Amino acid sequence: MAVNSWTHFAPPPLRSLPRFSFAFFSRIFLRPVSATAFRRRSLVLVRAQAPSTDDCGSNLPLGLEESGHSLGSTGSPSSSSVIDFLTLCHRLKTTKRKGWINHGINGPESIADHMYRMALMSLIADDLPGVNRERCIKIALVHDIAEAIVGDITPSDGVPKEEKSRRESAALNEICQLLGGGKRADEIKELWTEYENNASLEANLVKDFDKVELILQAFEYEIEHGKVLDEFFHSTAGKFQTEVGKSWAAEVLSRRNSRLRNSQN
Repeated sequence: MAVNSWTHFAPPPLRSLPRFSFAFFSRIFLRPVSATAFRRRSLVLVRAQAPSTDDCGSNLPLGLEESGHSLGSTGSPSSSSVIDFLTLCHRLKTTKRKGWINHGINGPESIADHMYRMALMSLIADDLPGVNRERCIKIALVHDIAEAIVGDITPSDGVPKEEKSRRESAALNEICQLLGGGKRADEIKELWTEYENNASLEANLVKDFDKVELILQAFEYEIEHGKVLDEFFHSTAGKFQTEVGKSWAAEVLSRRNSRLRNSQN
């Protein structure tokens, strides 16, 4: 069956998969790579036909095909570009937030965990004058996307703010190229830049959600691990820009203070 008919095939029997499939995917998921490396080591489609033979008589591994990174006929990303992009974003699910690791939290949240709850905050927030909640959800979902390549850079790493921004901007460009460019890539870049520059009411609100999510998670880890994580509350104090952010942060602080008082009695 031709590769471009992939939507109609049934998965091949498990025994037909190549012996070294695990090694191939391990190189993608377990080794730090850039989006450029992803283009060189293109993601593949699994075919329903038996392995083909090249001119030298050697078997080509089942399922390994070169995939392009271009836009489809409608200007949308090609299927191969979409899957490569999503595979890179898998690293957001597996990369743990470094601040928690530095404080000895066992099994801490991932970058994707953090962004997901921020998106939920954007979803459930009250309608505010001049604020597009759908845009807030989108900003929340992409604001840390560059960390799929650069990782979670924290103040303890000693990286200047300008250098951190430069690294993340370069990573974002690579990610958008991996997606094949076009309107979706442009939208991701625009949303990320808007957040980075705190350039809109939506960005203001999502910046606040970023901090609320941080202190809420810190409070939860204090309860789960019996720790005192004052650093996260001190670093966010007085930095909330919106009434919603201030209100939600005050609720978290009220619950934390109540718990601390009760623990001292």
